[in-house]
Amino acid sequence: MSEGEVKVLGTWASPFSTRVRIALHLKSVNYDYLEEKSLESKSELLLDSNPVFKRIPVLIHGDNKPISESLIIVEYIDEVWSSGPSILPCDAYQRADARFWATYVDDKFYPALKRAVVSGSEETKRASMAEVEEGVAMLEKLSKGEAFFGGYNIGYLDIVIGSVFEWIKVIDKCNETQLLSQAETPCLLEWGARFSHEAVKDVLPGVAKLAGFGLKLKAKI
Repeated sequence: MSEGEVKVLGTWASPFSTRVRIALHLKSVNYDYLEEKSLESKSELLLDSNPVFKRIPVLIHGDNKPISESLIIVEYIDEVWSSGPSILPCDAYQRADARFWATYVDDKFYPALKRAVVSGSEETKRASMAEVEEGVAMLEKLSKGEAFFGGYNIGYLDIVIGSVFEWIKVIDKCNETQLLSQAETPCLLEWGARFSHEAVKDVLPGVAKLAGFGLKLKAKI
């Protein structure tokens, strides 16, 4: 498939854009990545492609067929490019369980991560850190010491958690905390090292760059 047939609209710091790109890389799909320069001044292509939510990421496939919302896009990628390694589990219960935890990450864990980095309120920051600590402990338990959340290969839940994992390290860097440690989260640390797959490492923004972005967001609040 030529690069011109698949386009991704996103921003480098967005974990939602990152997970779409990881899925495409895992499936060895060529694509054009179009960086939205400013989410305050959105491109016409973004507004035309996602007129309902007006947000990234958007995947455009073929003759102007836009798909929005990152989890939906990842599932679409898995279905359309089915010849590559499967992203979603084959078992119905395992698929449902992976979707449940993906919803938890998007609706509760990542918002708490972001608040812990950018909030100017100490009260909000403390409450968010408590949520983050609880979430990290749950993810450590959920990993079960296996190679990946998806089993032997990077799967759906790995992509979802992996897209926000660097934000945990940003908190440790900015707040001088130790959410991730060999004593408390050995499985997560080992998983994080394995997750630095060749399909992933070039897409992840990097902790230092994300930390700088977080400080800029905090300064605006």
